Amino acid sequence: MGDSGEKRSLLHTVQETTIDDKTLSVTSSAEIETSDRYEYVPQSQNTLTFEDDTAKSLKVSNITSLMHLVKGNVGTGILAMPNAVNNAGLWVGTFGILLIGGIAVHCMHMLLNCSHILSKRVKEPSLDYASVLETALKTGPRRVRRIAWFGRLLVNIFLIITQTGFCCIYLLFVAQNIKQFVDSFYPDSLSTIHYLLIVTAVLIPYTFIKELKLLAPFSMAANIFNFVGLVIIFQYLFRGLPDYRSRPASMPFDDLPLYFGTVIFSYEGIGLVMPIENKMQYPSDFRGLSGVMNLGMAIVTSLYTAMGFYGYLKFGGDALGSITLNLPNDNWLYLSVNLIFAASLFISYGLMIYVPVKITFPWIAKKLGSSRKVHIYAEYPYRIIIVLFSLGVAAVVPHLDLLISLIGAFASCALALMLPPIIEMLTLSMEHGQLPWWKLIKDILIVLFGFVGFATGTYSAVREIIKTF
Repeated sequence: MGDSGEKRSLLHTVQETTIDDKTLSVTSSAEIETSDRYEYVPQSQNTLTFEDDTAKSLKVSNITSLMHLVKGNVGTGILAMPNAVNNAGLWVGTFGILLIGGIAVHCMHMLLNCSHILSKRVKEPSLDYASVLETALKTGPRRVRRIAWFGRLLVNIFLIITQTGFCCIYLLFVAQNIKQFVDSFYPDSLSTIHYLLIVTAVLIPYTFIKELKLLAPFSMAANIFNFVGLVIIFQYLFRGLPDYRSRPASMPFDDLPLYFGTVIFSYEGIGLVMPIENKMQYPSDFRGLSGVMNLGMAIVTSLYTAMGFYGYLKFGGDALGSITLNLPNDNWLYLSVNLIFAASLFISYGLMIYVPVKITFPWIAKKLGSSRKVHIYAEYPYRIIIVLFSLGVAAVVPHLDLLISLIGAFASCALALMLPPIIEMLTLSMEHGQLPWWKLIKDILIVLFGFVGFATGTYSAVREIIKTF
């Protein structure tokens, strides 16, 4: 009984987070709900705003919501798209981005629709991702109701893995881009591991900032950095492009799982759709064929496709884990891109670490007793442990492309592809008495597609990582 109580305590610790008696709202690519909900920050965090839920200004316009959705999905994944297409071929990779993007957007629609149905069913104003799966199980077929607690636990586990994975990727990205910048003046002055240690030493005191609202000005700067950096990259890609026939249309099947992991990593913004819709002045405008979500994801998919196509066309098999590493190192404009994105992701690290800390530390705090002072000071070494863990992973696997593919296949795949159709099957089977056969087949096919990507992508990434030793 004691273990069961501790397990349930961990599942719901994130329901206790409030800041200054105000609900914390993170609007933009970082959407964090702390009003009886879990915290979620996708890999491309951006602007943070903090408002009282009772304020009318909390409701945002369609244009603002569109901007939040686009910024929330365009993150480090876009910089890895040329390398992803390198694993699939020019045309297979390009059309694959569109296919996976279409399925991911459909899964967003499924999750959003089920969230509305389940909210009405349990008379809650809104539900987060973990609560949606938990509620779908709790109100679903009788044989699955007793494992409802596992649904919340499963989502939170994947969130922790995903966010901690982002921390590892961000740390490695910052170190490699700073190294390239310095190497352009002092070739091979220090190794990657030395830069990892230097960046970690600077990151540790930065991660001691616990209040997200203190990070808001830095996040706005990250927005500007990302925009400027992408403009510089695209204008370089469009210059002197070779003939498309010089690049292979497809690649051997063995490389496709790595491609899949990278692409699905980039689309891991599914947790944004519910918080954004809840903050809209006209929520009904979010869904629908010409709604905000479809328009925003069309823009996101177009950016991913353009970066993958033109980046691979430009660099071919030389495309690295981040396209910033392919830019000329003898030109100040392109060297500045390394520092721009390094600064942006350094800032973002403070948000990435927020999620695993807020999900897991309250459970640890309960083990330390009831002293509030102990809880406050104990969180600092816990944050240091997470930073050192990300350092260890980045040092052991100093390959951006493989880390991104592994995190995408193992964790992002479940959140973006596998769980939404399962939730739809559970929800609609109780809503209409019987799930239409065509929806059942469609959902099963998406789950199988996600599972194959999960299994083969994870295996391929781990195999390639082992080969590097």
